[in-house]
Amino acid sequence: MSDLLEGQVELDPTLDFIAGTVAGMASLTVGFPFDTVKVRFQNPTTAAKYHSTLHAVATIVREEKFIGLYKGITSPLATVALMNGLVFASYRFFMKIQLEHSQAIPTLAQITLAGAGSGIVSSIITTPTELIKIRQQSSLIPTSTHAVALQIFREAGLGGLYRGITATALRDCGYGAYFLAYEATLRYFASRPTEASPRPTGQNGPSWPALLIAGGLAGIFGWLATFPLDVVKTRMQGTARAPVSRTPGTASPTSNPTTPLLAKPGQPPDANPYQSTMSTIIHSYRTEGISVFFRGLAPTLIRAIPVNMVTFATFEAIVHGFS
Repeated sequence: MSDLLEGQVELDPTLDFIAGTVAGMASLTVGFPFDTVKVRFQNPTTAAKYHSTLHAVATIVREEKFIGLYKGITSPLATVALMNGLVFASYRFFMKIQLEHSQAIPTLAQITLAGAGSGIVSSIITTPTELIKIRQQSSLIPTSTHAVALQIFREAGLGGLYRGITATALRDCGYGAYFLAYEATLRYFASRPTEASPRPTGQNGPSWPALLIAGGLAGIFGWLATFPLDVVKTRMQGTARAPVSRTPGTASPTSNPTTPLLAKPGQPPDANPYQSTMSTIIHSYRTEGISVFFRGLAPTLIRAIPVNMVTFATFEAIVHGFS
């Protein structure tokens, strides 16, 4: 990433892929417990159970043991290689098609567009991955990744695994703010007088403190830009798409027993208000107010700082270590 400051957008695709994979696995391990807490707060079936981030962590550990904080990690861990490969490869692609030549230094606007494009591409992988993860994290009883994926496929087919893809793609456009914050922070430090600090990216590259601060800020701004859409995505993916019964009081044959029964007056009680992105936004706002779109933000921001410090520091170290 810091090579963009020097006007170099050419990277070894294989090395980029490996670095992104290792960085993704490291950051996933560091931040997953906070992701579990975030999902529990966002899901209406479990949100009332917890009072704060610390209370949620303590309750999960007490009731489900420490492993409960890592419930659902198998799915994202299994696909982290492909997902990170897509993110970094598509980011470079969208960057290159905007530049006149390989030595051109991209503007912050071009960086934002490239990041948003990479997020849309990555949603192809993140949608089924996070759908399975959220179903596991929302469940208070142990279940395997394979069992959850198989159940979804049997009930709704392949399309069922892509429930919430629109909300996921819109949320992942936040990679634009993510890469923007990272590059803007590095450029800020590059414009200041340099001090004698260890530099993982070479004599003229950013120092470790600059990389860590840039990574932390990238995580914060990336989530602040798109967190409401993450709430919408979680609510959609935490429930199954169920057709509305035609006869009041008659349960839909495909309704999920964990689906919250929040029907409007005159609707059958099993109607799922989280059918689409728009219906989820409207129903959530009408029933819980604007604050619902920021539920779970605290654990997410706490998680974002160390996770993205690890992500970018690991990526930079590997790329420049092998270059």
